[in-house]
Amino acid sequence: MSITLFDLTGKRALITGSSQGIGLALARGLAAAGAEIILNGRNREKLEAAAQDCGAAHSLTFDATEPAAVHAAIDRFEAETGAIDILVNNAGMQHRAPLDAFPADAFELMMRTNVSSVFHVGQAVARHMIKRGAGKIINIASVQSALARPGIAPYTATKGAVANLTKGMATDWARHGLQCNAIAPGYFETPLNAALIADPAFTGWLEKRTPAGRWGQVEELVGACIFLASPASSFVNGHVLYVDGGITVSL
Repeated sequence: MSITLFDLTGKRALITGSSQGIGLALARGLAAAGAEIILNGRNREKLEAAAQDCGAAHSLTFDATEPAAVHAAIDRFEAETGAIDILVNNAGMQHRAPLDAFPADAFELMMRTNVSSVFHVGQAVARHMIKRGAGKIINIASVQSALARPGIAPYTATKGAVANLTKGMATDWARHGLQCNAIAPGYFETPLNAALIADPAFTGWLEKRTPAGRWGQVEELVGACIFLASPASSFVNGHVLYVDGGITVSL
């Protein structure tokens, strides 16, 4: 098997929510594989700072939860700069609270951020990909697509939705030459998990619960992303790839 199957030279990749954490790590990894990077977020200053880590990266500032802003930004970029060949739907948030006391506004915001953004950005980019007969869409799911923990039931609902929306994207768009898949990270050291990382009791539980015995490092998600973004995955569609140190396969 030729290593060129994983070469992204000449491809352009948009990663939503990529000013920090998993999104920025994936952007760096795709850049190292040869892709031209488009960073996205709502804070222009943070994006411009992050762009320095990804070569000559573009910065595309828009709110992924706002459909009009999403479509305008994507259409303008395609018209003025060129094709978006790869989309990584990474934008997301977390809010922890007991389900019986979970704030309604936090629930609605989480649904918009974690689910609606995948739909809006996915649709906007796919409309251009379909015309070209090719494209890669990678959604960021979670171990919570399959498992639940106390205090994060709404987050679990959103990530279950992302996994099933991925399957729906593949079902509708595979015939147009698109591959639509998801990466489901386990517990990784990210700003989103800062409170858990700082909790010795939780880290102790996680180390015992995970067969690999540790937190994941964001760089360990890069290989899965390159695979799903590259020609190597040309017949992979609707798949949810768990990168979780074995936590979903072990009791």
